[in-house]
Amino acid sequence: MIAKLKQFIQSHTQESSPEEKAQHLNLAAATLLLEVVYADEKLADAEAALLPEMLINTLGINSEQAKALTDEAKQARHDAISLFEFTSEINAQFSIEDKQHLLLSMWRLAYADGELSQFEDQIIRRTADLLYLKHSELIQMRNIAIQQST
Repeated sequence: MIAKLKQFIQSHTQESSPEEKAQHLNLAAATLLLEVVYADEKLADAEAALLPEMLINTLGINSEQAKALTDEAKQARHDAISLFEFTSEINAQFSIEDKQHLLLSMWRLAYADGELSQFEDQIIRRTADLLYLKHSELIQMRNIAIQQST
């Protein structure tokens, strides 16, 4: 535990290149998307199929990068202490529109299997709070996701 905390502190205090910063940002966003996918403790086929598309559209990466990022995000999710370590990175670099787009992707993943679990809902709401998004933005993104899933 102390080693993980030390590694976390060191990774946030070292100077990073623009490429490294972009990779950390993409990893943070991908990890938040994975939190939604695994919130109900089952990976539906629809969610698994939609995840790469959400990464490509939300982050502007290609399919190979999306696969590699998913693998890295699975490990980051496993090692994570809280959502804050990911949302703080996003708050520092994402615009309001980028945050809304990420939240929309989270809602779309949550509704991909045709049902919204309470755990998916909780993670998305907690993430929206940590991203300093208004409740009205949360509801607006949810409604758009519902329309797109039908």
